[in-house]
Amino acid sequence: MSKITLAEIQEILDAELPLVDVLGIQMEDVKAGECRVRMAFKPDLIRPGGTIAGPAMMALADLAMYGVVLSLVGRIELAVTTNLNINFLRKPAQADMLAVGRLLKGGKRLVVVEVDLYSEAEPDQLVAHVTGTYSVPPQG
Repeated sequence: MSKITLAEIQEILDAELPLVDVLGIQMEDVKAGECRVRMAFKPDLIRPGGTIAGPAMMALADLAMYGVVLSLVGRIELAVTTNLNINFLRKPAQADMLAVGRLLKGGKRLVVVEVDLYSEAEPDQLVAHVTGTYSVPPQG
């Protein structure tokens, strides 16, 4: 069972992460060790070559990792990214992007997460594969 609700995550995002609104990112689902996030397509996200900019996809993946971490530890807002590795696999269509995150390994201080990025236009084609590590501050 998740230690945080979707509504609680949205409260944090609304209050503390204005970039989420700028990028059109919305948390869609959270379960213990899993998260699904959507980034609405905006023409502002396009880079030369007609593809969605890598930094926008990295932000989407990082937010999915954050959702996975919060699902495990609850409302500990100061959990932070310590590492993010992304492999871009194909050019996404100019459509909403979807991120599906899941826990690889959870510890007291470090959480390792994997995120798959997809274009809504081709939901069966992996656009990018991301792994990352979050540092969780001491609790109690």
